Amino acid sequence: MARIEPDGIMGHAVRPDPDEAVLEEFRADRLVYWKAHLVMAVVLGTVAGLVLIWQGNPFPAAGPIGAAIAIAARAAYLASEALSDRWLLTGRRLIGPAGRSIPLAQLRLARPFLGAVQIVTLSGDKHLMKYLSDPQAAARRILTVAGRG
Repeated sequence: MARIEPDGIMGHAVRPDPDEAVLEEFRADRLVYWKAHLVMAVVLGTVAGLVLIWQGNPFPAAGPIGAAIAIAARAAYLASEALSDRWLLTGRRLIGPAGRSIPLAQLRLARPFLGAVQIVTLSGDKHLMKYLSDPQAAARRILTVAGRG
C-alpha cells in the first residue's frame, strides 16, 4: 500500500514541553476510517446511479461501480496519512498534527460533528479530529480538562 510522507509545508510536529504531562492521546481508528469510506461509497454510488437513470443511460450500474472503485482507491491511498493523525491533550493545550497547538484557554467549543470532533477557538479557528472511535467521549474529555465540561 502507498505511504504518503509528510512534507515541510504542512508544519512540523509539536511536542509537549518536558514539564507538560500528556493526559490523553487521541488516534484515528482504522475501522472507523474504513466504515466512513464505505458509507461514502454507498451514498455517492447511489447518487451516481440515480443520475444515470435520470439521464436515461442504459448502464446505470456503472455509476455505483465507478464510485466504489474511486472511493476505495482514494481511501487506500490516503490511509497512511489519515491514520497517522495523533492528538495529545495536556493540562495546557491540545496538540495536533501539522504543527497544531491549541491552548485550552483559547478553546471555545469541542463537539461531536459527523463522527469527528470539531474544535473551535475563541478567535474562530476550526480544527477537525477525524476518525475517532468515540467522538462524544473525546469531546467531553477535552471540555472537562479545559474546565468547560
